[in-house]
Amino acid sequence: MKEIPVSMLNLNPYEKIAKEWMLCTAGGEGNYNTMTCSWGHLGSLWNQPTAICYVRPQRYTRQFIDREEKYTLCFFPAEYKRALGYLGTVSGRDEDKVASAGLTPVHEAGVTYFAEASLVLVCRTLYQAPLKEECFRDKAVMDKMYPEKDFHDLYIGAIEKVLVKE
Repeated sequence: MKEIPVSMLNLNPYEKIAKEWMLCTAGGEGNYNTMTCSWGHLGSLWNQPTAICYVRPQRYTRQFIDREEKYTLCFFPAEYKRALGYLGTVSGRDEDKVASAGLTPVHEAGVTYFAEASLVLVCRTLYQAPLKEECFRDKAVMDKMYPEKDFHDLYIGAIEKVLVKE
């Protein structure tokens, strides 16, 4: 992987996140977890490049994101879609799901990403907040997406490093 300036990113965030998915990973060697995400945002907030990801309270990865200062968002070539699907359906509480998915963790400077990724964003958490029932202006969205009222928390991260496959 090689580091590039965030200004060199040239991608369609909707395609990358909603269609291709990403892994959100927090923690370091021997104590990390990852989850598949298809909701998120890339852009600018507070005069800096930022990424937003969403995590439900019951997800095992949540305790890692809450504990750590940084997390990574990893994007993969199309042939890894099946592995990302698997990582989104099993819990790291129950098994070594990364090994089962056939991915290779890379631990660097207190964060974890995956050797198979084509793009890695290293993010430092700036803000975290729960989505709240009373804030939904369109109740149909809330009813459809949260029938059990298990609202996501949003995590806004400053993009501190961008790595791309060489």
